[in-house]
Amino acid sequence: MVKDLVWDNILSVGVDEIDEDHRKLIHIFNILNHAVMDGESGEYLAATLEELVNCTVWHFSHEERLMLKYRYPEHQAHQAEHQDLIQSAKQLQQDLVAPDKALADQQIQFLERWLTEHILTADGRLGAYLSRAM
Repeated sequence: MVKDLVWDNILSVGVDEIDEDHRKLIHIFNILNHAVMDGESGEYLAATLEELVNCTVWHFSHEERLMLKYRYPEHQAHQAEHQDLIQSAKQLQQDLVAPDKALADQQIQFLERWLTEHILTADGRLGAYLSRAM
């Protein structure tokens, strides 16, 4: 049984434009999760993971622009976390295209933790700061 990530107020960082990005990322994650559970083709999984990575890269650029504009004091640490997360996602992509590899529950759980923990911790702090600064 597939367990979707569900958007709720716990995941809100209090900044509408960031929350909207996060909703989109959660939606794409759920598509990927269903695709894995439904046994979709490797090509479809790769395309869906590519979409998730591309949207994540765009979202991180969006956050980084806001951090620069509003002089977020934790900008460099937050940006470094973004870079680590992107590297992890790109490693998953490489693993997926390797022969005899497929996305497993363990990797889906990693992506789920990666998404929710970043929103709940680093993005929560950013949202609190931006709510005051904007």
